[in-house]
Amino acid sequence: MKIIVCAKQVPDTNEVKIDPVKGTLIRDGVPSILNPDDANALEAALTMKDSYPGTTVSVISMGPPQASIMLYECLAMGADQAYLLSSPAFGGADTCATSTTIAAGIRKLGGFDIIFAGRQAIDGDTAQVGPQVAQRLGIPVVTYVSKVRELGDGYIIVERQLEDGYEVIKVKTPCMLTAVKELNEPRYMNVGRIIDACEKKESVTVWNENDIGLRPESCGLKASPTQVLRSFTPAPKGKGEMLTGTVTEMSSALVQKLREKHVL
Repeated sequence: MKIIVCAKQVPDTNEVKIDPVKGTLIRDGVPSILNPDDANALEAALTMKDSYPGTTVSVISMGPPQASIMLYECLAMGADQAYLLSSPAFGGADTCATSTTIAAGIRKLGGFDIIFAGRQAIDGDTAQVGPQVAQRLGIPVVTYVSKVRELGDGYIIVERQLEDGYEVIKVKTPCMLTAVKELNEPRYMNVGRIIDACEKKESVTVWNENDIGLRPESCGLKASPTQVLRSFTPAPKGKGEMLTGTVTEMSSALVQKLREKHVL
């Protein structure tokens, strides 16, 4: 069985700040990490690899050259191969152009049985790339996968997380599955694999637009119908007020305050 995992290197959102004047992200000094949902996707693939001998796991990502560090981490966790789609032509891509590029990279990799991806990336929170990649490859997709129930000959049965429960879905393979954090607990990197990944620099294969058969105008900013004009930090809200007393006293005080604000 051949499994592909789509992963992304993202800035640690706990450390990200926004320039109040320019309205842009301040990336200097902000550490980059493997996107959390993608870590769950990788763990799901590695669990299958542990259970089914002969299974291979390849990780593919689009990003700048430094994203290779994240891919070395994926190899140290247990992935077999890693591929980085990196080129100035890919810069400024929205989800549409990103999915075009990743789908082209997957086509170059060849046949596969399952593609895993995280539900969404913490730097964009769109949850669009996974389904868009599936659409471009012409395969079915199940999003918000919280459990893998059964893997059979030509199909897989999963649980899809809903707001008030879950639904059980049987889908034909090849297919795309996007993972949520409830799916599993990602494993730690293996010391031996860390050494192997760092010693073999060829462990991460880098492809540009020519390698995956894309024209410059078909990827990156030129192929992005949506663009972010600016980012900003919302103005802080006023401090809340706690009411005390009996239910009747608090109700009366609440009604009075609503009248003062002309809500009532």
